[in-house]
Formats: sequence, structure tokens, C-alpha cells
Amino acid sequence: MAFIKLTLVTFGLLYAAALSGIYAFQRDLQYFPSDRDPAPQAVGLEGVDRITLTTPDGETLVLWLAPSATGRPVILFLHGNAGAMPDRADRLAFYQSRGFGAAFLSYRGYGGSTGSPSEAGLMIDAKTAYDHLRGLGIAADRIVLVGESLGTGVAVQTAAQNTVGAVVLEAPFSAAVDIARQAYPWAPVGLLMKDQFRSRDHIAHIRAPLLILHGAADGVIPQGFGKRLFDAARDPKTFLSLGPVGHEALFDPETWAKGADFIDGLYPG
Repeated sequence: MAFIKLTLVTFGLLYAAALSGIYAFQRDLQYFPSDRDPAPQAVGLEGVDRITLTTPDGETLVLWLAPSATGRPVILFLHGNAGAMPDRADRLAFYQSRGFGAAFLSYRGYGGSTGSPSEAGLMIDAKTAYDHLRGLGIAADRIVLVGESLGTGVAVQTAAQNTVGAVVLEAPFSAAVDIARQAYPWAPVGLLMKDQFRSRDHIAHIRAPLLILHGAADGVIPQGFGKRLFDAARDPKTFLSLGPVGHEALFDPETWAKGADFIDGLYPG
């Protein structure tokens, strides 16, 4: 009996220690920023300006901005949780080749931007970039949000709260906390997780055309989470499976082209 009691106490202490560690270091497990901050020209880009923005809470953000061809929309791109904008330079160049304007935002704590990432902070960052584009005279219905992975959570809430022309989500989730529950089924993540990115609670407030792209073999964010988000969205909406590919499809020009074709269909001519 004493052995059983000792075993239960030991298990309880280990469980509490594990939960304490997850809670204390959870943002280190959720965000993987790079501090790389080269000039756009240093990574082969032309016609792209590196500008800085100041957020309402005093952080300084880096934005790579390329103008659009006459009458074409501007893509506000919201990247995933790892790396930095230089890792997406070829994507920006691709958008330029299609005549789109491009605004690539470096979240707080990522390359060249001050602060530390959090859900509330990333929402402020996206709104700051959106407001900057509006301040340049770009009409709200000419701003297209494109989010990849974690950036889909930022895109959904931003589009739910602001007028945009369209939204493209690549490998989205119903909520980051849903992913965490799958990864840590033994932990009460709903109580512990600070940055839950509950896209399913906001997606129905988006009134712009929506495209969701998701690989059927995605092991990071399984496709079922994207389908769950799609089901919660209002029309007009389109779900397009990328076939038997994983999360790496986010860096494939064929994926970007599917999003670009969707945008082209909304802005003909």
C-alpha cells in the first residue's frame, strides 16, 4: 500500500513538473523566429523597399513592400511560425511576376522587428501593416490576405475584423489549441495554452471570398483541421486539396500558383 502511495505521489509530482515546464516555455515551443534581416536586394529581389512601421504598443516592425501593376491587388503575406522573410523571398518574387503588389510582414521578434511574439502581438502587427497599406491609398477591397500555417490564424482574425478583397489560407487549423490537444492528449492544454488562435471562432465573420489549400499528407497540421475550418466558414468559399503532399507544399511554387490563379479570377483584366 505504501508503495502504491509513493508511486502515485511520484507520478503526480512528475506530471505537475511536466505541466509547469510546458506552461513556462510554451511560446518557445510555438514560435521559432530567425533574426535574419538582410536587405531585399541581398536576397535577389528588385523593386522591393524595406520599410519600418511602429505599432500602437511601441514595437518596430520590418515590412518588405513591392508595388502592384496598375489595377492589381496587393498581397499582405502573413508567414508561419518559423524562419523569417528572407526564407520567403522566392515567393515574393513569384507574386511580383504575376503583377501583384506584395507586403511581407516580419512579426515582432522575427528578423529585424523588435519585441517577442504572442497571439495578441501578432494581431497588432498585422493590423499595423494593413493600416499602412490603407494609408498609402490602397483600397480595402484591393488588399488580399495570404496566410501560411500559423499565419492563417493571424489572417483569419485580421480579415474578420477588417474589409479585404479575398483571403487565401495555406494549411490552416481550426485552432492552434486543437493541434496542441492532439500533440499533448495527457495535458489540459485548453487551460494552459496562452496563444490558442481559435480561427474557428472568427472564420464566419469573413465576408470576402475564401480559398483554403491543404495537403492530404500534412503531418504538421493534418488536413482534417483545415476542413473543419472550411466547414465553419461562410460562402463564397473553396477548399482545394493539394494532393498527397505534406507541410513542405507551402514552399512549392505550384501551391502559390493555385492561390494566384484564385486571386486572378477575382481581379480579371
